[in-house]
Amino acid sequence: MKSDSTSSPRRKPGRWRKAIPWIIALTLVGAIVWGLRPRPIPVDVAQVTSAPLVVSVLEEGKTRIKQRYLVAAPVSGLLRRVNLRAGARIEAGTTVLAEIEPAPAQLLDVRSRAEAEARLQAAQASQQQASAEVERARAALDLARKDWARYKSLLAQKAMAARDADAAQNLVTVNERSLHAAEFAVQVATFQAEQARAALMAPGAEGAAAGEPVRLIAPVDGVVLNVFEESSRPVAAGAQILEIGNPKDLEAEIELLSSDAVAISPGAEAHIEHWGGEQPLRAKVAVVEPGGYTKVSALGVEEQRVKVRIDFVDPLPPNYALGDRYRVEARIITWSGQDVLQVPTGALFRRGNDWMVFLVEGNFARLTKVVISHNNGVAAAVESGLKAGQSVILHPPDTIVDGSAIVTRHL
Repeated sequence: MKSDSTSSPRRKPGRWRKAIPWIIALTLVGAIVWGLRPRPIPVDVAQVTSAPLVVSVLEEGKTRIKQRYLVAAPVSGLLRRVNLRAGARIEAGTTVLAEIEPAPAQLLDVRSRAEAEARLQAAQASQQQASAEVERARAALDLARKDWARYKSLLAQKAMAARDADAAQNLVTVNERSLHAAEFAVQVATFQAEQARAALMAPGAEGAAAGEPVRLIAPVDGVVLNVFEESSRPVAAGAQILEIGNPKDLEAEIELLSSDAVAISPGAEAHIEHWGGEQPLRAKVAVVEPGGYTKVSALGVEEQRVKVRIDFVDPLPPNYALGDRYRVEARIITWSGQDVLQVPTGALFRRGNDWMVFLVEGNFARLTKVVISHNNGVAAAVESGLKAGQSVILHPPDTIVDGSAIVTRHL
């Protein structure tokens, strides 16, 4: 007996099963490519701007009294005990600095007397020269005051720059100080002439009063700075007794590297910092000494230094007093500009002899050559290569090259 049965057809595998290996392979390849692709480098950026730029030199120094006077014995004899101490106030023409009892009478030979008379004539010539300097300083001050009066009216009408008016006002202050120094020099020259006359009046010279002590009178108002001979003792002519000066007649003496000093000229603007007060004091460079000297630094390196003397422009605030040989810091301006295209120095680096930056273009870094002129350590003046508003990478890492993908964040 034949059974009646129907056989079911055999199912063929679907096409998707054949594609499974290819899908897995492509997924693995894509994952590998995705994992190995370069990732954008996170960087800090800053903009190129146009703003005022000031380049300065900051260096330590000390204050010093401009006109210091060393009081010496004009004649040989017995120095009486000096009762003055360092810091004692003295008045010109009143305070007796020291008294010297003349040595036993002895005749001056022809040569000694001629030398004493020559010293007197030299002192009198110095006195005349100092008087002429006073007249010159007074005339310069009068002219500066007239110029300041004219500039002040122009400034009120906004017909001139405030910087020029400040320069005219500072010139008045500097000339006032010059006149004060010249008057001080006249007093010193007068005192030197009196000392020279005292030498001629020593025992043995004509007109000398026997046994009369030689009194050294203060030539200027001020204070005693140092006392070299305090006790009563015999002294020879020319022996140093004490040193005096006026503490209000101060200047700052700054020791600069010779490479920095070449960019500074008399009249340059300066600021006295870290002198003990809250605010810096304005000052002006008076003299850049023409000769340098060698100084060994704390690290044992030999440096060529140049002394720069600076005059104070601003008066000291009340209840503050600077003395002789006080430590200060001076910031001397070597260059300044008002509207200067500048880039942060953190974006600059060297490639050979050229300065380079990484410029931000979209999400990529572009290596760019720039030319800079002045640099103050924070920003540098750009001569060419950049424009205002562009962004540059700060402190670019070594992994960045031209065309690298970056992720930026603005400071």
